[in-house]
Amino acid sequence: MGIVSTILGFCGFGVGISVGLLIGYYLFIYFQPTDVKDPIVRPLVEQDSKTLQRLLPEIPQWVKNPDYDRVDWLNKFIENMWPYLDKAICKTAKNIAKPIIAEQIPKYKIDSVEFEALTLGSLPPTFQGMKVYATDEKELIMELSMKWAGNPNITVAVKAFGLKATVQVIDLQVFAAPRITLKPLVPSFPCFASIFVSLMEKPHVDFGLKLLGADVMAIPGLYRLVQELIKDQVANMYLWPKTLEVPIMDPAKAMKKPVGILSVKVVRAMKLKKKDIMGASDPYVKMKLTEDKLPSKKTTVKHKNLNPEWNEEFNMVVKDPESQALEIIVYDWEQVGKHDKMGMNVIPLKELTPDEPKVFTLDLLKNMDPNDVQNEKSRGQIVLEALYKPFKDTEIPTELEDPNAIQKAPEGTPAGGGLLVIIVHEAQEVEGKHHTNPYVRLLFRGEERKTKVYFNISIM
Repeated sequence: MGIVSTILGFCGFGVGISVGLLIGYYLFIYFQPTDVKDPIVRPLVEQDSKTLQRLLPEIPQWVKNPDYDRVDWLNKFIENMWPYLDKAICKTAKNIAKPIIAEQIPKYKIDSVEFEALTLGSLPPTFQGMKVYATDEKELIMELSMKWAGNPNITVAVKAFGLKATVQVIDLQVFAAPRITLKPLVPSFPCFASIFVSLMEKPHVDFGLKLLGADVMAIPGLYRLVQELIKDQVANMYLWPKTLEVPIMDPAKAMKKPVGILSVKVVRAMKLKKKDIMGASDPYVKMKLTEDKLPSKKTTVKHKNLNPEWNEEFNMVVKDPESQALEIIVYDWEQVGKHDKMGMNVIPLKELTPDEPKVFTLDLLKNMDPNDVQNEKSRGQIVLEALYKPFKDTEIPTELEDPNAIQKAPEGTPAGGGLLVIIVHEAQEVEGKHHTNPYVRLLFRGEERKTKVYFNISIM
């Protein structure tokens, strides 16, 4: 009887549990409270002061502050790019942390500190507004309002004295107002040389910390202590005006400082084609370096000559020998109208060995398109001698010069005044519609000055 009663007792317990769950589920589904109403949605202007104070931290900056702009496009971009940004940021963080850890662990007699897991999770940060400052300096300043409630998994394994302990960071929340400064702005992609990051106020950081699987932050008093410690440490390092600098490129290379001199000797041209009606040509050569805004160098005009010899030398400043090239164009000079192009070619500077002269005999082409069949037509040749001389380290300026900087007046200049000296040297390729009697007119703050007139002059 004892065994039978025990079996029946277990059966009754199982049946009772099943019936109880069914009845509870039925009551939960079919007997919900009827007095539950949808929350009333009211505009902010109708809220009382206490409700507004409670909601104020959650209101985006672009609502509270008219200086901030909405950045929904940025949030959408980060959301789509987050899986890739997560990997890139974690990889960069590891590379930065490794040398720091290697330097610190000998002081505490720790065998090793390694990342067992490092991911920022699937939830990207959101930016609730951005403010952009306009300054007269070569910089771009942005202030962002950032909130991030992420689900990262950061697990660090620490080995010491033959023991191993794992520390895991979970449920990370960061509210911060960073200022990002891009400077100096340079004419090379990505158009800035460094990123400077600083915090405009102490950040709010909240996270869970597990040590050997136990929640350490549940210890009374430890949570607030860690919070204040993190805020103080981050503030001491990055609170404005202190900054974190992230170099992107060498400012000297970004500003395209001169690195050498290119000496070019235009020797001769051969078998040029006739361009004039009288059966001859008046050739001259124009040269310039690509990626350079300086005027072209020009030889003299050799009138009525299809095999001219110049033997003229020119010097040009080189800023990037790996990407720049010497562009050579031969023209037929015309006294009236546009000068006719006779042919062209280029010499990439990377083909030159520093401090070694090299002679080039180049075919003149219509253009530099390798697929243009018209380049197969003979247009003559040109002979040049080129020599690239890179600057020595002692010859390169150590400081960047600002082309927009205002130079100080020399000593002895009266306060509030100075002397402006203008010397008119020459003119080239001046074409008049009705006459060729050129002169120069100068205007400065309403005052006018003129040079003398040169009558019936052909200007080259």
